Amino acid sequence: MNEFHSDFEIVAREDFSDVTFMLEVRHPMMARAAKPGQFVIVTSHPDGERIPLTIADFDAARGTITLVIQAVGKTTLEMKETCRVGTHLYGLAGPMGIPSHLGNSKKVICVGGGLGVAPVYPQARALKESGAYVIGVLGFRTKDLIFWDEKFRNICDELIVCTDDGSAGLHGFVTDGIRKALEVHDDIDEVVAIGPPMMMKACCDATREAGIKTMVSLNPIMVDGTGMCGGCRVKVGEIVKFACVDGPDFDGHQVDFDDLMVRLRRYKEEEAAATKRWSETCRMTQV
Repeated sequence: MNEFHSDFEIVAREDFSDVTFMLEVRHPMMARAAKPGQFVIVTSHPDGERIPLTIADFDAARGTITLVIQAVGKTTLEMKETCRVGTHLYGLAGPMGIPSHLGNSKKVICVGGGLGVAPVYPQARALKESGAYVIGVLGFRTKDLIFWDEKFRNICDELIVCTDDGSAGLHGFVTDGIRKALEVHDDIDEVVAIGPPMMMKACCDATREAGIKTMVSLNPIMVDGTGMCGGCRVKVGEIVKFACVDGPDFDGHQVDFDDLMVRLRRYKEEEAAATKRWSETCRMTQV
């Protein structure tokens, strides 16, 4: 992909599982400008789809940003095959979105489920640097899918790792980790939860009765990332918001997660067809 003459060079890659991988991309200006909670719009090649990805880490000294990607559709499956160290991304726009508001919380639970572990990391680090007591709760389906637990141990005062099958850490979901933390700490000021919509909704349900402020990061369908297309609209309370310019962070107790999940399923058939066409093309080129 070097023939595209892009400056967005991939300088490091790590595969966490068969479907989840990390890319470190050189972009000095963005690395200096990025804040926790923001995202970028990525295009892997000239004819590629524009996809939003949360900035999982940034290093101004190295001049790089880090993206963690799950290969679940045509574009991300293609990126898993083509994005290697030394290649370049065709387009990288950002940082976009409103940075996470750190506030004055003294004790915070930072929750990441699956791929959501990556974007909650810079928020947990920023909260720790601001002087907060940070409790990390990370959830994975099984032990083999765990990643970045050591990174979290380095910045968290406490860390609870949960696995659905009990193969590591606490046997249960992130909501069980939240409840475990709340049993010990009765002075939690805030919960930050990032992950699949169903997981974030469950986290909000777990904190609602106690009245603990719970912020979530939403990932609706997005096209341009500037509020023009309206594809990323979400219902927060009785108000329609655009995740790209009003978020992506919102008060989880106000988010209409049922509406969000319906919208996320809207193009499933088209996505499946695109993935099928790409897979068939790949098989033909490999024959």
